[in-house]
Amino acid sequence: MAEAVLLAVSKISCVLVDEAARAVITKLSEKVTNLKELPAKVREIGNELNMMNSVIKHISTPSLTNELVKSWIAEVRELAHHVEDVMDKYSYHSLKLEEENSVKKLFSKAHHVAVFSEITDEITQIEKKIENLVKRKERWLQFSQLTPNALADIERKRSYDCLLDVLQDDLVGIEDNRRVLTEWLNSDKHSKVIAVSGMGGLGKTTLVSNVFEREKNNFRIHAWIVVSQTYDVVELLRKLYRKIVYPEQAQLEDLDAHDLKGKIKERLKDSECLIVLDDVWDQEACTQIRDAFQNLQASRLIITTRQEQVANLAHPTRQLKLKPLERNDAFALFCRKAFHNSIECKCPQELEKLANNIVDRCQGLPLAIVSMGGLLSSLPPANHVWNETYKQFQDQLTDNDHVRAILHLSYNDLPGDLRNCFLYCSLFPEDYQFLRESLVRLWVAEGFAVNKEQSTPEEVANIYLRELIQRNMLEVVEYDELGRVSTCKMHDLVRDLAISVAREEKFGSANDFGTMVKMDRNVRRLSSCGWKDKISPKVQFPRLRTLVALGIVASSPKFLSPILSESSYLTVLELQDSEIAEVPASIGNLFNLRYIGLRRTRVKSLPESIGRLSNLHTLDIKQTKIEKLPRGIVKIKKLRHLLADRYADEKQSEFRYFIGVQAPKELFNMEELQTLETVEANKDLAEQLMKLMQLQSLWIDNISAVDCANLFATLSRMSLLSSLLLSARDENEALHLEALKPASEKLHRLIIRGCWASNTPQCPIFRDHGKNLKYLALSWCRFQEDPLQLLAPHVPNLTYLSLNRVSSTNTLVLSERHFPQLKTLVLKRMPNVDKVEIKVGALQQIEGLYVVSLLKLSNVPEGIESLRTLKKLWLLGLHKDFRAQWDRKGVCQKMQHVPELRI
Repeated sequence: MAEAVLLAVSKISCVLVDEAARAVITKLSEKVTNLKELPAKVREIGNELNMMNSVIKHISTPSLTNELVKSWIAEVRELAHHVEDVMDKYSYHSLKLEEENSVKKLFSKAHHVAVFSEITDEITQIEKKIENLVKRKERWLQFSQLTPNALADIERKRSYDCLLDVLQDDLVGIEDNRRVLTEWLNSDKHSKVIAVSGMGGLGKTTLVSNVFEREKNNFRIHAWIVVSQTYDVVELLRKLYRKIVYPEQAQLEDLDAHDLKGKIKERLKDSECLIVLDDVWDQEACTQIRDAFQNLQASRLIITTRQEQVANLAHPTRQLKLKPLERNDAFALFCRKAFHNSIECKCPQELEKLANNIVDRCQGLPLAIVSMGGLLSSLPPANHVWNETYKQFQDQLTDNDHVRAILHLSYNDLPGDLRNCFLYCSLFPEDYQFLRESLVRLWVAEGFAVNKEQSTPEEVANIYLRELIQRNMLEVVEYDELGRVSTCKMHDLVRDLAISVAREEKFGSANDFGTMVKMDRNVRRLSSCGWKDKISPKVQFPRLRTLVALGIVASSPKFLSPILSESSYLTVLELQDSEIAEVPASIGNLFNLRYIGLRRTRVKSLPESIGRLSNLHTLDIKQTKIEKLPRGIVKIKKLRHLLADRYADEKQSEFRYFIGVQAPKELFNMEELQTLETVEANKDLAEQLMKLMQLQSLWIDNISAVDCANLFATLSRMSLLSSLLLSARDENEALHLEALKPASEKLHRLIIRGCWASNTPQCPIFRDHGKNLKYLALSWCRFQEDPLQLLAPHVPNLTYLSLNRVSSTNTLVLSERHFPQLKTLVLKRMPNVDKVEIKVGALQQIEGLYVVSLLKLSNVPEGIESLRTLKKLWLLGLHKDFRAQWDRKGVCQKMQHVPELRI
């Protein structure tokens, strides 16, 4: 690289004749002489960065008690961040230098020389800082102080003892779970495993302990073993053996695991036994102990765990996943602790509002409820005293030994990459629901998920998401048609922990503007959601990598310009739902930018400078006012996800209530695209798409009949396509689907808006590919028959079906064995329908049924009471006589099993 710089300077000096310019080049040449060692130095500090990251991953801040060590680790992190910035800067300018090979671009090389000189100076400073850090460690820190999880063992023991002591007398809301566990223990005669799982603090140990104490005398042999994160198999087997025989008979020091298992089997032979393995963190611990009595009759093994993977050791019918307490039970538990000295533990009227706020904040987590109730029980029951405590709520829970111990154990058990993904979620607001695709793209942009063997970064990120959910660090809100997570969220108390750790580890900070102007200028990731701006923020964050500012109310130039001009290493810019109307042209200078999120903002156009963002992976401008993409966007060769559409006024166009953007002329250059949503069809689109064979999700709007043959033939050749939307130009434009013969067996989601030119099931997409479809949404289609009867034989594996503004016969019939896997059915604005029949045996797995705006439907759908799996039922906007029929037939009584019922 240095030789290339020298050659560049030599060429520039030959071209320039101005003496002043020659003087500048001479100075640059002198600097270049020192740049020959730069590549080696960059490699060297790259190795140092790897070492620093290894130290950071090895030592977890929450597990440290020594403030000197915490301070030293914080400095290591800051230095690692600086090294990362320098290396990114070097990589970018090195690549640019290689690309600029024409004489016309020689003048820009002078700029690169100056930049490389700056990098050399920065590396010199970094080397000095590394030396000082090493000297400080040798002078002030002992090796024992750097041992990871120093606090964890103390907290672990304390957490188990305290949890049982605190909660054993405060059992509220466990009756149903206790009954289920008791039935499982006593109903089966054969050997079995029972798993109780859930996030830390839900009361797994307390529930099982209560059942164990009640039932243990029904078993001749019983034992309770705490496993924990750091276990030794031999020691666990010794502990188990000592508990099932008299201690003085247990001479076990010389026995290995195999011998111990043999002795345990001999002791348990022909005996009914009940064994509890509490707090199991991995399958291996469980498997080793289960081997000791796996084939014994009438044995019972109960496992408590936070890990779904461990819970899967039990049969699905013997897995009990605990949920947070219901609102009434949570309030009762809080009052039992906070007002234990009062009559009937009743909350004084003047404190009810505050008590309710505190209980709501605990979100049904028993450990948090008990901890806060216990804290407040020691304070005077006065409104002003409680109000002060409520203001400090987050700190009180973070400082509480029991809560801190329980939640930190889960965090400390995470591998390094998962820790980053977990902490990242704390940058978003409380109760924020993450879309799986968005979260995955953000983690990839941050570099938390990278290529591994045959897996793409997105696939790796999806694995990380599943693991965080299996560890109960994130909660699933909804699944999609493939059974994947669609949306998820973070429990408020877990988020509090993440915010606290993120601040300690200098990972990032979630602040309002008042805090932001006072914070560390070297902050790495900044969240300032919902901030309302009346004055220009004069803040500079030179090391900022991520800005998450959802829903900000600000004039965009005032808010964005200072940050974009000073934060040259910015990687993620997420401004979703903000009142941003303009994107400054200076955004093109952010060479590191990989993710831009402008969804649901008021932005009308993007600057041409965006074409300079050579590292951009994701551009999300959905539901903005952008009609046309800048020409330079086709220069972004690394762009993988382009999400762009705008919503039209539905009053002006009921059919095209969302509209795609115009496709750029050289769209075919963006060969890395995996997601393209939504683009308008034109005469050249089919030809352009022929080079975009990496596409997995493609949404196309404004399709005309003459475009269909070429366009659909091209789509048929896309072997990776999994999601496809086809929208006609208007409701009268016919879509000729005969040419759509997908080669991709992965195509599971199909959305079609517009009428068809042929009989639906005869189209190849249904006849040949229908069995692969899981999600089907049809709008504005015209049928002469019942579409449910027409489609059912051809799409047997659907889990989601939506019919919106679909013309059909007057009666819709769901026959026996039709749609056996369907979980969601939407029937909306179907003008002819006045009757719906559900035959016995239809919709065996249905969970959501939404019948909306069927204005002629006056009778209750026949057979609706047979749908026993329903969780959501909406019957809205129907004929004026519908409600009377519903009441007259007493259907409400028959549908009491449905949790969400809207009539």
